[in-house]
Amino acid sequence: MFEVILMNLSVCIITKNECVKLRKCLESLRKYDWEIVVVDTGSGDDTVKMAKEYTDSIYYFEWCNDFAKAKNYAISKAKNDLVMVIDSDEYIKNFDVNKFCSIISKMDIKNSVGRIYRINEFVRGKEEIENNEYINRIFDRRYFCYFGRIHEQIVRIEDVNKAFSEHSSYLTFLTEISILHDGYNGSEEQLKEKAKRNLNILLEEYECNKDDTYILYQIGKSYYMSGEYINAIKYYELALGYDVNPKLEYVIDMIESYGYALINTEQAEVALSFVNIYDEFGDSADFKFLMGLIFMNNMMFDEAIDEFIKATKYKTVRTTGKNSYLAYYNAGVINECLGRKEEAKKFYKKCGDYNKAKTRLNVL
Repeated sequence: MFEVILMNLSVCIITKNECVKLRKCLESLRKYDWEIVVVDTGSGDDTVKMAKEYTDSIYYFEWCNDFAKAKNYAISKAKNDLVMVIDSDEYIKNFDVNKFCSIISKMDIKNSVGRIYRINEFVRGKEEIENNEYINRIFDRRYFCYFGRIHEQIVRIEDVNKAFSEHSSYLTFLTEISILHDGYNGSEEQLKEKAKRNLNILLEEYECNKDDTYILYQIGKSYYMSGEYINAIKYYELALGYDVNPKLEYVIDMIESYGYALINTEQAEVALSFVNIYDEFGDSADFKFLMGLIFMNNMMFDEAIDEFIKATKYKTVRTTGKNSYLAYYNAGVINECLGRKEEAKKFYKKCGDYNKAKTRLNVL
């Protein structure tokens, strides 16, 4: 039974001018007995030639500024109804075949979508950052498809004519697959060009769907990732002016990004209002870490230390370090600035191999 399930899975990828990254992606898939479908959207390099080394299922799609259409075209070319969609800058890290087969065999595939664990690796300044998330990627194409010109989401086929915020929910399940993603890496020029492309499409979408909070969130996020925090705040506040569901993942991310944008624009006093939403959003290491920063920037130092310590009590976290060495380091810095050197040392020692903490310990 397990072998049959594996043979009935198609991996679908859309790509353009990603010869190097796509090779790494396809190489990570090589050992699995899956159909691989590659759809090129207009490459001018050796992407297609290279892809032919790994699969015969290569197709061409004329780019029309619509990621959902391109991905739906890709899944339409798959031989199997069960598909997994990944990007050319994503690479399989861990995959337990037996667990995957066991999970799939128990799922109601008509009403549920499989999630994979994505590790986003990128560098900001001199600091390496790792952000983790679960994303929906495995589904039966007879019942689900992609929706949205950009930052496209999996939706029920029956919901494609609705705004994203009006889509009916569906069940999800974890697949025990993990992937690495390095799409946020690149030169400053490359990242700005990518952000500009995304933003242009999002702003066009906004003109047609001004009440769609998900589009507002994505516009804000694009500005945020480009370091244009004032513009990010503008669109986050527009979205948060609606009655949003605090349980949705994008709403949680929007709240936290909004908080960081306020801090980065020296509006920490405004961010202090986050104490009013603590009960709704506070049950995570990431939010408690953010509250620590908000208190710290408002010179409420003991409150900040308390929040950083609370963050370390969580086993899971989206941004690596916020429930461990980053939280301990900030607590150490505050104590050091307050002249509590012995307390500072205790926190720095908890940071393990974190270089900034080692430097402070050498000074103290």
